[in-house]
Amino acid sequence: MDFFSAMNVSSSAMSAERTRMNVISSNLANANSTRSAEGGPYKRKDAVFAAAPAADAFSNALNQAGRQIEKVTVAKIVEDPNPPRMQYDPTHPDANPQGYVAYPNINVIEEMTDMITATRSYEANVTAAQAAKSMALKTLELGR
Repeated sequence: MDFFSAMNVSSSAMSAERTRMNVISSNLANANSTRSAEGGPYKRKDAVFAAAPAADAFSNALNQAGRQIEKVTVAKIVEDPNPPRMQYDPTHPDANPQGYVAYPNINVIEEMTDMITATRSYEANVTAAQAAKSMALKTLELGR
């Protein structure tokens, strides 16, 4: 793996984790939103990651079989299919005739755990990128 491949893989992971963090932030911000543009309460979203080849076609032709380097991409953002959380509050303007309000199916503790995981993964990829940079700089010092 050359310097640019290492940086490409690390930067793709940082970008994916940043997208995941944005989705988590949106979920937390809308944890009590009972109305959305689609109608009904906000629906929790989640980022789906996928592996993709990190090199172009020419580089792939030069690589040996089984040694393909892969980066991460955000394949799509999906909505959670679980039903909303129903809470009894007959005074709420969005209450149904039985007095229940449909709230988003967001578990704040789960979202905070996902946020910590995304942050740690981002930090790990920053460290990997710094290590690749440090190795490249040490290689350049050989010429002195």
